Amino acid sequence: MDTPVTHTADHARSLQHEIGRIYESESRRVLATLIRLLGDFDLAEEALHEAFSAALKQWAIEGMPGNPRAWLVSAGRFKAIDQIRKNARFNDHISDLRSAASTDEDTHNLAQRDDLTIADDQLRLIFICCHPSLSVEAQLALTLREVCGLTTEQIARAFLTSAPTLAQRIVRAKAKIRDAKIPYEIPEQKQLPERLAAVLDVIYLLFNEGYSPAAGEHVVQTDLTREAIHLCRQLHELLPQPEVKGLLALMLLQDSRRTARTDASGDIVLLQDQDRSLWDQEQINEGLPLVTQALKSRRFGPFSVQAAIAAVHAEAERPEQTDWNQIAGLYEVLARIQPSPVVSLNQAVAISMAQGPAAGLQRIETLLHQKTMQEYHLAHAARADCLKRLGHYQAAAEACKQALNFAKQEPERRFLRARLQECHCHLKK
Repeated sequence: MDTPVTHTADHARSLQHEIGRIYESESRRVLATLIRLLGDFDLAEEALHEAFSAALKQWAIEGMPGNPRAWLVSAGRFKAIDQIRKNARFNDHISDLRSAASTDEDTHNLAQRDDLTIADDQLRLIFICCHPSLSVEAQLALTLREVCGLTTEQIARAFLTSAPTLAQRIVRAKAKIRDAKIPYEIPEQKQLPERLAAVLDVIYLLFNEGYSPAAGEHVVQTDLTREAIHLCRQLHELLPQPEVKGLLALMLLQDSRRTARTDASGDIVLLQDQDRSLWDQEQINEGLPLVTQALKSRRFGPFSVQAAIAAVHAEAERPEQTDWNQIAGLYEVLARIQPSPVVSLNQAVAISMAQGPAAGLQRIETLLHQKTMQEYHLAHAARADCLKRLGHYQAAAEACKQALNFAKQEPERRFLRARLQECHCHLKK
């Protein structure tokens, strides 16, 4: 039995600090288990906060339990049952929850076993938040809210929408899960590839929105990239599949360049102009072996190929050492696995670096005949770069203007205006 603790101001502060640390490290895991036990997102969230409130009071008297996480799960579950008893319209559920309370693992049993069940609860929660019956927007919002623990206001700011709109999106997603009785489970092996692909897509969309926001004042939104990497680390720990390794590697290698991507004024610095000493070598050292493991499995997909491309950049100590032929070849592989105009555009840019701007320009101009690319600012910016390198400054200036018409992110617009000015300077000579 834990020994009682004497109340002192120092002890109270120490306990609050420790509970705060436990909240940071354990709250999302506890929530995942409570959602499984209670079958209700909102009830589980309320139970989580009730459990931490109870911890502040009881641990001050009884001392810290041997397994704080298990204590919190048990306390939260019983707090929820008490709440249900007080709410008459939920009377039908009391017997089910009472049964769950008596048959599920109690605090002692939780303390005696490993963390596999609770880890599985996290994985279940990720899969239910990314269920294919939900829209991509709902998947993103629900994952950020329930798995990552971001507030509604934080998510709304990240995606340039209002908090009420975002809140309604989350409410509708929870209602759909409840009404459709979507099972709280990890998919069977035969369903795993399709469902895992949806989870990975959501994580990468989250990362991409942080790494290259579609609009706004900033080149990077670090809170989103950090959450995406954290989420993928969790997924990799629980389900170390090749494409999970590939996605984690891709995000680590891209994010390793974060500090070098902008100058002191917040303006964009192109890859070939970046100070590579600012690249995060620790992230690179973590990402490179993951790429190798994913590719060696022979069961890799598009994220692993993109990670391999990022690895070629990471391994080049100087820009001129970059193996652009290898990168162009990897984009060719990616185009076979996951064909898209954006992949073809990136391949064209790599070819322009490997074989010269004329070879890349021909491909880019062909792509710009496609309707989906005509308003894509990066396609016009790539065309402008090839034309500028060829010395066709008037045409390059017109391409820059086209790119400016469609670019919404302010740092990109500043970059394009600077490029346009360079073209005008050459024309005046």
